[in-house]
Amino acid sequence: MEVETFGAILDSTPATRRAGLSQEDFLQVLLTQLTFQDPLEPMDNGEFMAQFAQLTALQQTQELSDKVDGVLSLQSSSQAVSLVGREVEVRTETSREFGKVSAISFPNGRPEISITTSAGIPITGITIGQIVTVR
Repeated sequence: MEVETFGAILDSTPATRRAGLSQEDFLQVLLTQLTFQDPLEPMDNGEFMAQFAQLTALQQTQELSDKVDGVLSLQSSSQAVSLVGREVEVRTETSREFGKVSAISFPNGRPEISITTSAGIPITGITIGQIVTVR
């Protein structure tokens, strides 16, 4: 999940998720290893417990990552809400615009602001990352 702050984008996705690793993948490797082990020399109990501990650590790390994603999403929403009624400078595709934040929407769970310029022109769909300054 990408989370935006003023003027920047932070990628909060852990490397294990980007690489496509999951708890199911880890279990599949472990079960394959147990299935094809040499019956005369089975896996050492200590080794098995170490791999099981790695599985538990992976699961806890994923749960922690999900919670951090939730906190970052709330922080981004809180930043957007705090901008209502404030003057901002934003980067658009063609220029920089100044205006007062008039509304906030949350399409796809991400905050987008709408501003009204001093000339009365509304500009919508501005992400938090497009904000250059806040006054």
